[in-house]
Amino acid sequence: MRSRYTAYVRGDEPYLLRTWHPSTRPPQLDLGEVRWRGLAVLDFTENSEDPQAATVTFVAHWEDETGLPGTMHETSRFVREDDRWLYVDGDVS
Repeated sequence: MRSRYTAYVRGDEPYLLRTWHPSTRPPQLDLGEVRWRGLAVLDFTENSEDPQAATVTFVAHWEDETGLPGTMHETSRFVREDDRWLYVDGDVS
């Protein structure tokens, strides 16, 4: 999760796409003009029925191109394949 946040901060679209599960990966991303300002990981839960699945709940802080602040609160789903965690999708609240 933290590495993907860092990729968003740096605008590293290739890394984000490589760490996105192929079943839900878009062909490209529009990273826009958002400046990411901080990440707080609130919870990490491994799936007791499937140790290759986990969720991460986080809040990310950002500013838009005019300097207005915002937050993104998401519970993301990940799966582990070949010893790599891949982002599947998430619920934004």
